[in-house]
This record gives sequence, C-alpha cells and structure tokens, in this order.
Amino acid sequence: MCNRYRMSASQADLARRYGIEVPYPEDESYPPGELFPDKPAWVVREEEGRRILDVMSWGVPTQVPGKRIDKVTGKPAMLTKSVTNVRNLNSPFWRSMLDKPSQRCLVPVTTFSEYGQVRGEDGRLPLHWFDVPSRPIFSFAGIWRPSTAGITFAFLTCEPNSVVGPIHPKAMPVILDDEDEQRWLNGAPAAELAQPYPAQLMTIDR
Repeated sequence: MCNRYRMSASQADLARRYGIEVPYPEDESYPPGELFPDKPAWVVREEEGRRILDVMSWGVPTQVPGKRIDKVTGKPAMLTKSVTNVRNLNSPFWRSMLDKPSQRCLVPVTTFSEYGQVRGEDGRLPLHWFDVPSRPIFSFAGIWRPSTAGITFAFLTCEPNSVVGPIHPKAMPVILDDEDEQRWLNGAPAAELAQPYPAQLMTIDR
C-alpha cells in the first residue's frame, strides 16, 4: 500500500470505541490529518488484561544490505529501513512478534489510501481513499516492538478485494471485523485473520 492513512477521530471517540478505561492521557493528535511512515500514531494494545491507548512510530526498523560495499568485509554495507507492512507471515523477523499476543495491537483508522495505476493529464498518479461507511473507526491488524528508535508498529497486508484490487493489485491492509479484534489481540492464528475485507462493505473516493 502507499503508506498513507487517516485517523481523524478524537481520543475520546477512540476510548469509547475500544473500551479504554478512564482516566486516559490528555487528548492529543499524532499528527493531525494524515499519517505517514516514521510518524507517531495511536494504537490499541492490551496490558494486564485491559486495553490501553498508546503512541508508537509507524515502521519497524530492520537491517537490509545496501549498494555500497564495505571495504573491510567486502560485503554490502547494511542500512536501516523502516518496514510499515507485514506480508510474509512466515518470516522469522515477523514471527517473533506474531507469536506473542502481548506484541499485537489494533491500529485505528478512519480511511486509507492507494495510488492508481494510470497517470492523469498532470502526469501524477491519482490518489484514492477507501473507507468502511458502517464503521467510522475500523482497525488494521497490527504488531509492535521496541527498538533503538523507540516503540514502533506495522500492520498486516493481504490479497486485495475487488474494490482495492483495480487500484492496487498487490495488497491491501488487513481490516479486522469487530468480533475479530479481540481474537487478534488474544493471539488467534495470523493467517486465519489475514483475509481480504468484504468488498461490498467498502467505498472508494476517487
């Protein structure tokens, strides 16, 4: 996906939506409007049997080989890359988080975007926004971990449905049904819940 979504609900709305117990931190925005990688955002996770709102940075850092060759080792120098989406559920890197319910989270979303495949007259790819009209706040299936850059999160992707597919044929975020949100936090098999959201329940703003 194009690494851009919105979470425009207030903190009080999030608390009511996810059953967050009061008191909770003062109302803040992280950041206002649209969310991008390496920026702080709200997530919902469980701690000691209760749900809490937390602020984490979007994108889990990992080491990848770069183009420059290290003169000492003769191997590609390693670079730090922030990974925002989880697609390969069998990767040992993600399994270390997926297998621990304590490192799962819900990522509150009000709408998310993808760029189209055909450039317009201005030479730019059009941006499309997707939402779920019956659910003003919905949840991506997320995982989180601490890092040297702070606490970070990413969310799962899966095959796109017939609404997202024509715009972004590679993948779409894993949107959880309301009744599956607690199952996700409890550690239900990731592959079981990483399914395309029903297309008939989504709309697109072109």
